Amino acid sequence: MKKYTAEELTTLADKHLVHNYGYPPGVVFREGKGCRLTDVNGKEYLDFMSCYSALNVGSGHPTIMEAAKNQLARGLTALPRTFLQEEIILFVKELAEFTGMDMVLPMNSGTEGVETAMKIARKWGYTQKGIPEGKAEIIFCANNFHGRSISVISASTIPQYYDHFGPLLPGIVIIPFGDAIDFRRAINKNTAAIIVEPVQAEGGIIVPPDGYMQDLRKICDKEKVLLIADEVQTGFARTGQMFGCDYDNVKPDIYVLGKALGGGFPVSAVVGTKEVMSVMGPGDHGSTFGGNPFACHVARTAMKVIKEEELDKRALQLGAYFRAGLIDIDLKYPGVIKEIRGRGLLIGVEMNEKGPRAKEVCTELMKKGLLTKETRDYVLRFSPALVITEQELNEGLRIIESVFAEIDIDD
Repeated sequence: MKKYTAEELTTLADKHLVHNYGYPPGVVFREGKGCRLTDVNGKEYLDFMSCYSALNVGSGHPTIMEAAKNQLARGLTALPRTFLQEEIILFVKELAEFTGMDMVLPMNSGTEGVETAMKIARKWGYTQKGIPEGKAEIIFCANNFHGRSISVISASTIPQYYDHFGPLLPGIVIIPFGDAIDFRRAINKNTAAIIVEPVQAEGGIIVPPDGYMQDLRKICDKEKVLLIADEVQTGFARTGQMFGCDYDNVKPDIYVLGKALGGGFPVSAVVGTKEVMSVMGPGDHGSTFGGNPFACHVARTAMKVIKEEELDKRALQLGAYFRAGLIDIDLKYPGVIKEIRGRGLLIGVEMNEKGPRAKEVCTELMKKGLLTKETRDYVLRFSPALVITEQELNEGLRIIESVFAEIDIDD
């Protein structure tokens, strides 16, 4: 089989791969292990992105890889949901226990999970709350990111996500993020649910005030509105707690889960109370690959790894360590950083707008062997795998400092 050079592969990508993502030319990855990726030229990089938190357990975790091999060896990777199979039953049992919920509806991606939650919320609103048919409303927060399907971009406030893709979905109400008073004011008799991220990750690592989720919970209980937590990026130990809602000791009516749930393989799930989830009946929803045996087996193993390796505690401890290192850099080079924020190992560094944009900084970091991605124009996202070591964090901090040392801030 022919081996292509990075330049040849980039040319093929330009020709055949739809350009819905921007990528640096000439850098093509082949292998991954832990917090490190290797390109086709053999150059190694520190991965401080972990596939938008899908790789909380790191790349190529041996326990996850072994589980994948074992399920492949059984030869059962797909089966119509019209039949029961062993792995989906064990998966939903274990995920329900993991979250403290009752019932699970497996899907494939975070976006599918959010759309599924929207369908459940609407049907619950009509059948349990008495909202007139066709009038249900769902509240979202400005600056959110729940995916890129037509339904979900209808709730976005970022023009690039919805421009030229209309007409958009009706029944969407947008409020500011972080103020429960705005939520209370937006509720009316047709409000079925609020869908909210405990931390707005793609939105710039925006952390709400302490008690925000608790306030939402109280209002939802009083007004008979569902609280749906999109924990696709914040779930499974990323923030230093097992779920982002745990910071406020809140249990939502529904969790939307994905990314890290699969340990690097595609699987998502909507998890909730029996009262809410039971509104869905045969034929109401489905997916050919949602809950397939392969994904369910790997996800069961990923949950086990996250628990046994206490990745929530690691994220809390190493997140504090990393933030301290970033603060030291800020003190050495005052004016480069505007703000450092986040929870656990989900950290945003907002750059001074008088300096380069975050995308330019990411390019310089990559040249020196550290991978991450901007989120919004001036915010760097740092979300390394939770298995990262202090030594690797120090290596990353040295690269970050070397790039920041070269930044000039215009007066």
